[in-house]
Amino acid sequence: MRQRRTIYFNDARHYYLFVFEPPMRLQDAWAPVDEVADTAVDTFVYGVSRDDGWFYPSKVGLRFGEDQVGKFDMAAYWRVWENMQSLIDRDLDPLQVLIDRAHERGMDFIPSLRMGAYAGLDKALQTVNGGPGMANASVREFMHRAVAELATDYETEGVELDFAAAPGGTGAWFPPDEAQMRGPEMTDWLRQASDTVRHRAGGEGLLGARVYPTAEVNRKKGLEVERWLDEGLVDYLVPMVYGLSILDGAMPIQWLIEAAHEKDTSVYAMLHPYRHDDSRPRIVRQYASPAMVRAAAANAQAAGVDGLYTWFMEWPLGEGERSVLTDLSDPAQIAEKDKHYFLRRASDLSYVVDVDYAAHLPLTFDPTCDLGRTFEIPVTIADDAERNDRVRRVCLRLALTDLVTADRIEIRINGERVSQQRVRRRTTTPVAPYQGMWLEFDLEGAERLRQGTNRLEVALLERPSGLRSPVVLEDVEVIVEYDLWPGNQA
Repeated sequence: MRQRRTIYFNDARHYYLFVFEPPMRLQDAWAPVDEVADTAVDTFVYGVSRDDGWFYPSKVGLRFGEDQVGKFDMAAYWRVWENMQSLIDRDLDPLQVLIDRAHERGMDFIPSLRMGAYAGLDKALQTVNGGPGMANASVREFMHRAVAELATDYETEGVELDFAAAPGGTGAWFPPDEAQMRGPEMTDWLRQASDTVRHRAGGEGLLGARVYPTAEVNRKKGLEVERWLDEGLVDYLVPMVYGLSILDGAMPIQWLIEAAHEKDTSVYAMLHPYRHDDSRPRIVRQYASPAMVRAAAANAQAAGVDGLYTWFMEWPLGEGERSVLTDLSDPAQIAEKDKHYFLRRASDLSYVVDVDYAAHLPLTFDPTCDLGRTFEIPVTIADDAERNDRVRRVCLRLALTDLVTADRIEIRINGERVSQQRVRRRTTTPVAPYQGMWLEFDLEGAERLRQGTNRLEVALLERPSGLRSPVVLEDVEVIVEYDLWPGNQA
């Protein structure tokens, strides 16, 4: 049965076990839950495993650091072991401490299990080491016992299976050249896992899964998502790619929403943490602003998702982050707040090539063959900027590399030419201000983007003779700002 949720994910490491100094106080042990309590977050998801260890005293898998005691080569790894051990020495299970705290603060608790993580088994079985992964019967049994432990030995609301952590977080569950043909094996395993979680003693549990955004990638990876839905094996799905950590307000998940809702299954949209990651030269990693998160959330809500799923917000969480988390559960709370939309670029990371999905940027205009050629880019916004009289400003921003003021560019929105008389120019980066510039247009009247998907057209019409370098459209952004009172629309 579909259920509305606002979910926050903590991976156990970066802003928790890696950072607190042992011995861990209860206030520290509770911190991941307490920092999101009293917001709209009603479900706390905790990443309990990695391919080199598990972040609780599992009877199934290898506890993180257990094979490194006395020889840690990183302070963060030493902290993980010592923090967990300091609780265990006081007869406190680190996982149960979090579960109890989540329940005290009014949240459901769901542990998330990485499906390529088999710490405790022979490392040669991991696909990253050339092993068979879950094509091996002993690995399948190991992972089933892990699911059973989390669902039955702990007072959780269910279990989440994280398939999307590969690549970038763990290895895959099947060797790449075998994955698609082994899809039926994974479905058979999932049937067992679903039965275990749902028919546990003490009440039915939920089974969720992180999967990839497109049907094609899921099938390629041996995930028969449509079949799972047909058989009712999962209670919710979260489309994402771990290695693509850029916030994407236009993730192509409509197919999944429609397929899941037909089977009364929930879909939660993942709000990735970053505006920029480390893959672009001269661009520093940057968290998405609250206005960017609101924009992506509004688009996801307009698409019909059953809730939002967030992780890795800028830490320690401040009032800005908590304010966003407070707003996320209710579309009305963000409907008339400022938003900052931007389009995701194709990733420059080589290891995510086979799980990347369609992106319209960057676009290259080659003056030797592309003069006058029009490129079309879909731009989706949830705001009704045409008709809402509280909209104060709509700004279209284009970042272009190697642009000069003598270039002549034509820009249209839904066939309407954007006036160039009001353009503002800014440098794209302080590191190399000569390499690119932002063009900013305050859109007025018919130029304003419509609610839903718009057609942005860009053409390079003229380039100075003797200048043969291409112009590259790197980024497209739309900023929508609101006034408190009506009557300010141009």
